Amino acid sequence: MPNLIYRTAFLVLALSSVCFSQSGFVERRGNGLFANGKPYTFIGTNYWYGSLLGLEKDKKRGIDRLRRELDFLKSNGVSNLRLLAGAEGSGPMNGVVRVGPPLQPTRGKFDGDVLKGLDMILAEMAKRDMKAVIFFSNNWEWSGGFQQYLAWNKVIDTKWLTEKPDWNTLRDLTAKFYSCDECKRDYDRHMKFVIGRKNSVTKRKYVDDPTIMAWEIANEPRPMRPVANEDYREWLHHVSSEIRSLDKNHLITTGHEGWIGTEDVKLFETVHADPNIDYITIHIWPKNWQWFAKGKLADGFSKALSTTNEYIDANAAVAVRLNKPLVIEEFGLPRDDEGFSPKSPTSYRDRYYASIFGRIGNDNIVGASFWAFGGTARPVPNQVFWKIGDELMGDPPMEEQGLNSVFDSDKSTFDVIRRAAERIELTKDRKSLGKP
Repeated sequence: MPNLIYRTAFLVLALSSVCFSQSGFVERRGNGLFANGKPYTFIGTNYWYGSLLGLEKDKKRGIDRLRRELDFLKSNGVSNLRLLAGAEGSGPMNGVVRVGPPLQPTRGKFDGDVLKGLDMILAEMAKRDMKAVIFFSNNWEWSGGFQQYLAWNKVIDTKWLTEKPDWNTLRDLTAKFYSCDECKRDYDRHMKFVIGRKNSVTKRKYVDDPTIMAWEIANEPRPMRPVANEDYREWLHHVSSEIRSLDKNHLITTGHEGWIGTEDVKLFETVHADPNIDYITIHIWPKNWQWFAKGKLADGFSKALSTTNEYIDANAAVAVRLNKPLVIEEFGLPRDDEGFSPKSPTSYRDRYYASIFGRIGNDNIVGASFWAFGGTARPVPNQVFWKIGDELMGDPPMEEQGLNSVFDSDKSTFDVIRRAAERIELTKDRKSLGKP
C-alpha cells in the first residue's frame, strides 16, 4: 500500500510538471528562451498598429484586414509580433499627429474600450500560435509617450505640442522625464491599467494569457542626456520590479536600442544586469545612424552591413557576459532607390535581412523582428506623410509612409523571411531531438 501511495504521488507530481512545462508561457532559462519545454527562437515583426485595427468601424479595414494579415504572416514563418499597448493624449506632439484613439486621452483617465483592439489581436494570435511583445509607452512623440507626461505635468511648455524641437532640444526635453516623479507615477498608472486587463474576447486575464510573451517598458527608452543616467537606471529598475510584482508569468524587457541608446556600453550592461530584466533587446538603423551616405545605399551597403555586424557583436558580448538572451527586435533598411513606392526593388534590404536572420541561434541571439510590416496598406500617391483617415502601416506618422514598411507584395523579401524561418524551425527540431 505505501508503494502505491508513493507511485501515485510521483505520478501526480510528474503530471503537474508536464502541465507546467506545457503551459505555453515563454520562459527564460539562462541564455535561452523556452516554450512548452522546447527552445523558443523566432522570426518576428513590428506590427505596432495591429492593436488598433480591431477598432476600425469598417470591418474590411479592421478585423478582416487583421485576420488576413495574421494568416499571411503565419504562412511566411513570422510568429512573434511587437504591439503598442495604447497611446497617451491626442492631437499633435512636436507637430506630428499622433496615432489613436488614445488609451489615456487625458491625464489619469483611461478609455478601456480602446484595449478591445488589443483584446482582438491577442485572441486571433492565440488561434495561430503566435506570441506578442507589448510595449507600454514611447520615448518618441508619435504615440504621446514621455513628452505627453511632461506636458501634462507642466514640466515642458505646451508649445512643443505644435512646434518641432531640434535634436538637442528634444534631448533636453525628454531627459526631464526621469526626474519628474509625477510623470513616472502617471506612467505607472498607465502600465498597471494594461496589465490588470481582462480580455473581453477570451475572458482571460492578461496576466494569465500565454499569447503574451513579454511586457516591454517602452519603445526605445533613452536617458537622452548623461545627467539623467542615474535617474534612468533607477526608473528602469523600479518599473521592472513593479511589473514583476503584478505578473509572475511573463517576461520583462526594456525595448532598448543597444549601447547607442545610452551612448555607453557600461550603462547599457548595468541596466540589463537587473534580475527582473529577462532578455536584452537591440535596434539597428543604418540610415538614421548615417552608416551610409544619403542617396548612396548601393555605394555604402557593404560598410553598413559590416558596421551592423560589429554593432551586433558588441551588444551580444554584453548578453553573453550577463548570460541572457538577446533579441534584435527592430531593424530596417530602405528600398534600393531609397524611395517609398512598393514597386521599388529591395535587393539590398533582402541581403541585409538575410544577414541578420542568419545571426539567430548564435551569441545568445534568440530572435529577430524586422521593422515593420506594412501589410495590405499602401502609401497614398503624391503624399509623403500619414494623415488622419489613412490606413495604418509600419511607418509611424512622423516618417515617410513606405520608408521602412515591408508590404505583403514584397515577394523577394518574404522569400528571405520564410527561408530563415524554415532554417530556424529545422534547427529547433534538431536541438529538441538532441542532435547537433
